[in-house]
Amino acid sequence: MVDAKDVRALRLARTEFHKHGINIMRADIRVMHGILYIRGLVEPERGSAINDLKHDMEVLARVLRQKTEIREVILDCNYVQS
Repeated sequence: MVDAKDVRALRLARTEFHKHGINIMRADIRVMHGILYIRGLVEPERGSAINDLKHDMEVLARVLRQKTEIREVILDCNYVQS
């Protein structure tokens, strides 16, 4: 059975990625026991003003770690800078 806190954390993470202009459609995003795993291809959304995607992902990981639903963020992704 899926933990309701993990479902909330996943929804929260997806919202934060969208707010920051990061496209995660080609990445695998999962939350298990409060740990957010991001694997796959990550790229800026069209029209976003992201210059250094890796840096922005690290900043976003710090932001997400401050949320009560998320204990840790594991970034295992490739970055495509457009």
